[in-house]
Amino acid sequence: METRAQFSRLKAFYSQIVPNLTESGWQVCESVLSVRTLKKGELLQRQGAVCNNVSFINKGLLRMYTTTADGRDKLTEFFREGDYTADYRSFLLREPSLTSIQALEDTEVIETSYDDLQMIYCKVPEANLLGRLIAEELFIDVCKRTGAQVGEPIETQYNNLIAESPWLLQRVPQYMIASYLGITPEALSRIKARAVSKTKRPELV
Repeated sequence: METRAQFSRLKAFYSQIVPNLTESGWQVCESVLSVRTLKKGELLQRQGAVCNNVSFINKGLLRMYTTTADGRDKLTEFFREGDYTADYRSFLLREPSLTSIQALEDTEVIETSYDDLQMIYCKVPEANLLGRLIAEELFIDVCKRTGAQVGEPIETQYNNLIAESPWLLQRVPQYMIASYLGITPEALSRIKARAVSKTKRPELV
């Protein structure tokens, strides 16, 4: 059975984004939330299936990836505690998902279904602002990611990724970081080696 403690992080997240969320509005949201646990390696979303839920990560780590026609996995995003995750294109358009989402650690998420979210939008006016702000943040993230892929060298992308998300080095295998950047693990090793050599280079006097 779900407990209020399991929802405390999500309630704080909502309140931070929309401070005027009323207690009655939160109770409407809370009434349709469900908790789901995933073991490491288990799928939250399967490519080809319609995405029926948006999921707030209470604890754990997930990756989003697409399996190509030749069987390779192209990793597109990581999600950790405090993030929302879903294949939003599939969720909004009610079409088959182009991606899978998999737990990289034992994970707990709080889910809201498509139908329940539409009900919340109807009954809780401030929830519409909440949904818009979350969607805008996701759109900004996609634009930043796309812009980096087009306009930045891989080494710059790697350095920015680690500067913004240093936890990746402790929680994600190197080959997955390489897949995210669109390079081989060997190429990533060379980038890391160059970065180490630069930090060890003695100062000229």
